[in-house]
Amino acid sequence: MIIIDRLTRLRAEMKKRNIAIYIVPTADPHGSEYVGVHFKSREFITGFTGSAGTAVITMTEAGLWTDGRYFVQAAQQLQGTTIELRKMGQEGVPTIDEYLRQTLKEGEILGFDGKMVSGKRGESFEKIAQEKNGSLYVTEDLMDLIWEDRPEISKEPVRIFDMKYTGKDTSDKLADVRKTMVKKNADVHLISSLYDIAWLLNVRGGDILHVPVVLSFLSITRGTCTWYLQEELITEEIKRYLSQHEIQTKPYDSFYDDVKTIPTNQKVLMDRSVVNYRICNDIPTGVEVINAPDPSTQMKAIKNEVEQENTRQAHIKDAIAMIHFMYWLKTNVGKIPMTELSAADHLAHLRADQEGFLDLSFDTICGYADHGAIVHYSATPESDVELKPEGFLLVDSGGHYMEGTTDITRTFALGPITDEMKADFTRVFRAHTNLANARFLHGCTGFNLDILARAPFWEAGLDYNHGTGHGVGYVLNVHEGPNAFRWKQSPGRSEGTVLEEGMITTDEPGIYLEGKYGIRTENELICRKGEKNEYGQFMYFENITYVPIDLDAIAPEQLTSVERKHLNDYHAMVYEKMSPYFEGEEQEFLKKYTREV
Repeated sequence: MIIIDRLTRLRAEMKKRNIAIYIVPTADPHGSEYVGVHFKSREFITGFTGSAGTAVITMTEAGLWTDGRYFVQAAQQLQGTTIELRKMGQEGVPTIDEYLRQTLKEGEILGFDGKMVSGKRGESFEKIAQEKNGSLYVTEDLMDLIWEDRPEISKEPVRIFDMKYTGKDTSDKLADVRKTMVKKNADVHLISSLYDIAWLLNVRGGDILHVPVVLSFLSITRGTCTWYLQEELITEEIKRYLSQHEIQTKPYDSFYDDVKTIPTNQKVLMDRSVVNYRICNDIPTGVEVINAPDPSTQMKAIKNEVEQENTRQAHIKDAIAMIHFMYWLKTNVGKIPMTELSAADHLAHLRADQEGFLDLSFDTICGYADHGAIVHYSATPESDVELKPEGFLLVDSGGHYMEGTTDITRTFALGPITDEMKADFTRVFRAHTNLANARFLHGCTGFNLDILARAPFWEAGLDYNHGTGHGVGYVLNVHEGPNAFRWKQSPGRSEGTVLEEGMITTDEPGIYLEGKYGIRTENELICRKGEKNEYGQFMYFENITYVPIDLDAIAPEQLTSVERKHLNDYHAMVYEKMSPYFEGEEQEFLKKYTREV
C-alpha cells in the first residue's frame, strides 16, 4: 500500500540520522490552521485528509493524534496503513507528550522540521529529549526527501483591500501596533501569522485554499515596517501602495537570516505559540523576547463599524444563495438525480452568482444520513451517495465576499423523519437559541456562556465533541481567535478572552449518532452592548444569519414558551429581511418556512 511504502522510506531516512521518533504536524511555517498543498506533509504520510492532526512515527509503529471532529473520518482513512488512531481527549489515550516520554529511550534522538512546529511546542519536545539525555534533529525536512512530486510553494497574486471594506487605513493599524509596542517596551515586533499580516497591511491573496492570505513574514520596529514575501508578486500598484505606507519589502526566506542579526540590546515582541521553533532559535542570545499574543489578534477580532455593516451585507447575499438552495432541495429531492457532491456544487454555484463573491470560505460539508454524523465529513467520488426524499442532510458551508466571510450550518429534513429525529433536531435548536439569546455582563468569556448551549444536552446525558462556536475572520480564516464558545480550556488554545462589542462568533451545537445521522444548526452572532446600570455593562448578541431553521424537523410541543418565541421572532426577522429578494413560488416557500409555530 502507498502509505506503508512512504512510511518505509521515511524510516530509512530516520535510520540514516539515528532519529528514533519523527513528528509530522499539520502545519506550515506560520502556525496556520489550514495549510497550502506544499505543506500537507501529514496528509502525505498518513492518508488522513482532515485539517487537524499530528503523526508520530517510530521505527516500529506510527500513530495519528486528532480531535473529536475527525474520529470517524480518521478511522476510515487509516484502515490498512498500519497507523494507529489516537483519539485526543479520550480516556486511556496518552497525549503526544505522554507517548513521547513513554517511548523515547535514554539518549535517543527526537526529530521534526523546526519550521513546522511553534516555538512553544518545540520547547516542550526539547524538554522531553533533555529528560532522556537525548537530543533534537530539527534542521531538515525529511518529508521533502521522500515526497518526489511535492507541489511548489504557492505564489498567488496579491490584491489591495480598499478602505470601504476595511474601515481603517494600514498606517493607522500600524500606529496602533506601535502604541502597544511602546507600552510593552518592545523595539521589534515579529509576526508570522498570515491572517494578522493580511489584516494589518489591508491586502489579501490566495496562498491557502479558501483562506485569502499571502505567504509572508512581517517585522515592525518603532520606525520601520518590512514585509518578507515572494518578491515576484509585487506589481507596480502594490509597490506604490507599500511606498505610500512606508513599508519595505525583502525576499521571503531572508527573514530567517535577518532574525539572526537583531542587536542584542533590542527587545523583541512575538508570540512563541505561533512563531516557529526555527525562528525562535535563530534569535541571538542576549536579545530579550517579550512572549505575548500579537496585538493585531485582538484588534482584528473586534470588527469596526464598517466591517460589521459589510458583514451583514455579506450575510444577506449568503442567505439569498442558501434560501434558493433550500427551495431547490426541498422541491426537487427524489424527482431529479441528486447526490452529496452535486448538491454541494449547486450551492457553490448559487453563492458564485452573488455580486462580490470571492470564494468558498471552506470546503462544503454536505453529509446525508449517517455521513452527517461525521463532524467534518468531506464527500469524495468514492463516498458520494444519492440524496433520497427521507432523512436528514447536514450542510455546513460558507463564502468569502468582498464584504465579509460567512459560516452557516443547516440540517434539512428531505422527507419523513422519525419522532426521535425530531426530538434530537429540536434539542439542537434549543441549545442554539439559548446561547443566541443570552444576556450577560461585560467580562464574560466564551467559557462562561458555553453551558447555555450544552444544558439541553447535559440534562439528557448527551454532549457534542467540539466547541460550540469560534470567531470568524473578515475575509480571512473562517476560524479566528481569540473569542470562542467552549466549556473547557484545551492545551494550546487561548480562548478565555472577554467577549467585546464587535466580536463575531458562531453558535453551532450539534448531535451526532454514528451510523445514523447528524444534526447541527449554526448562525453567526455579533456581540453588542446593551443597557448599563448599577450592576455593570450588559451585553447581548445580534444574529446576523438570515436563513430559516427547517420547521419540518421541529417538534413545537418540546419547546418552552420562551424558546418558541425565540424561534418565531427569529423567523419573523428572517422573512422581513429576505422576502424582498424573492418572488412567486420562492417567496411563498420562504413565508411557509418562517411561519409562526
